[in-house]
Amino acid sequence: INVVTIFLGLSVGSKLSAGQFLRPETLGILVLGAVAVSFGTASGVVMAKLMNVISPDNKVNPLIGAAGVSAVPMSARGANKVGQESNPHNFLLMHAMGPNVAGVIGSAVAAGVLLALVH
Repeated sequence: INVVTIFLGLSVGSKLSAGQFLRPETLGILVLGAVAVSFGTASGVVMAKLMNVISPDNKVNPLIGAAGVSAVPMSARGANKVGQESNPHNFLLMHAMGPNVAGVIGSAVAAGVLLALVH
C-alpha cells in the first residue's frame, strides 16, 4: 500500500503546479482531515471505554478503538506501537486491523450515502 501511495502521489503531483495546490482552500481541507482523524480516534477510545463499563467481563483495549479510523494501515500500526511501548509482549496489529478495515468500509458507506443525498 505504501508503494501504491507513492506512485499515486507522484502521478498526481507531476501534473499539478504549485499555484494550483498552494491555496487557502487546500490548507482548509488538510485541517478538516486532521480534525476528522482526531475525532475518529478519540471517539473510538471513548467507545471502547464505554464498552468496558457496560461489559466488565469482556474487556476491550482502548487502543483497538483508536485504530477504527480509516487510515489503513497507519492507525493500526500506531495502536500496535503504543501497545508495545506499554508492554513489549503485546502484539495488537492483527487485532487493530479489524476495526481499521471496518473504518474503511464505514467511510465508503458514508460517502455513498452522501453522494446519494447530494446527487
